[in-house]
Amino acid sequence: MRTELVYEAELKIENRFLLATTAMQGTRKLHLSSTRTEDIVNRVLAEVAKGRYAHGELPEVATPPAIDVLLITPAA
Repeated sequence: MRTELVYEAELKIENRFLLATTAMQGTRKLHLSSTRTEDIVNRVLAEVAKGRYAHGELPEVATPPAIDVLLITPAA
């Protein structure tokens, strides 16, 4: 059951780390002491899959600078 929810939610948030962070934050916000944590996680994943709950946009990733070619000379 939860695997299907994860796959459906992954269609909305492709980055797995961001999906896990979103699920964690949503679970913390919605959790009540009288409910099971598993039910809240399932609810959050279902909301993400429906597109109702989403994390902010990912920042643009800067390309790293090019590495100069190292010339290795054999030892004498």
